[in-house]
Order: sequence, then C-alpha cells, then structure tokens
Amino acid sequence: MAAYLTHQQKVLRLYKKSLRHLESWCIFRDKYRFYACMLRSRFDEHKDERDMIKATKLLKAGEEEFWANQHPQPYLFPDSPGGTSYERYDCYKVPEWCLDHWHPSEKAVYPDYFAKREQWKKLRAQSWDREVQQLQEETPGDGPKSEALPPARREGDLPPLWWQFVTRPREQPM
Repeated sequence: MAAYLTHQQKVLRLYKKSLRHLESWCIFRDKYRFYACMLRSRFDEHKDERDMIKATKLLKAGEEEFWANQHPQPYLFPDSPGGTSYERYDCYKVPEWCLDHWHPSEKAVYPDYFAKREQWKKLRAQSWDREVQQLQEETPGDGPKSEALPPARREGDLPPLWWQFVTRPREQPM
C-alpha cells in the first residue's frame, strides 16, 4: 500500500508531468516556452481555490486532459527508469563491507572518512538492538503496509536501519 498524496502534491506532479510531455511535443525552445507559460497560467488561475470539491473536479479534469494529450513516445532522461543508461553503473557499486578488507595503506589515503566510519560502526553496534526493537513494536501483526521505515521516536535515537543511508554507494562513480 503506497502512501497517500495530498491534493497539492497531485497538482504539482500533474504540472511537472505536463511540462515534461510538452517538451516532447515542442522541439523548438521558443515554442516550448510559449506553451509552458500558457500551461502555467492555466494552473495559476485556480491556485487559490479553497473549495475542495471544485479543486478535486479541476484536478480530475486536468488528469483526463493530460491522459488524452500525452505524447506517445515521451522523452526519457538517460538515467531515469526506462532510459538508455538506467542502472548502467550498478556493476561498479561495491558493497560497503568491502571497505573492511582494505589494506591500512589504502585506508591512510582517506583518514577522515575511515575515522568517521569507525565512529559510525560503533554507533551502529550500540543502536542496533533499539532499532530492531522499535521495528518489531511498530510493525503490525499481518506485516508492514509499505516500504517506509518509521522515524526515530525519541530525541537522541536514530531511525531504524539508518546505516544503509549513511553508507550508500555513490550514484555516479568517477
């Protein structure tokens, strides 16, 4: 089950998606800018709408108009899902645990990083039991409803499984 989007998030996503498809329709930049300004003015007409029923109807009409006018072969950025370079560099992403096997002379090249990493490893060992306990307490009996992890509940605690975000590999290796 995915997280629910607010009305504002839905409108902003529709606007961005519409701009991206407009880029696919308009090859020349001046023509694109003209139609992008027209699109923006259409969204700005109703930006202060307070009646949620009317706003929801406008959003639904906008999504239907987008669906009817979307480009059959929209431009995809190379690194985006479906793009030509998507996940191209995954073969170069080395797991974090491989750094434990570096020779001390190799680690000496990056002393600040490895000093910080040792602090992270100690903190991970100290906080692991609390993180697992929090996950067990907050996970419903029939299993998790989404991939979202809960935040830290007390000041000074770390969110569960914070290690994977601190040590994630670089997105674009050099």
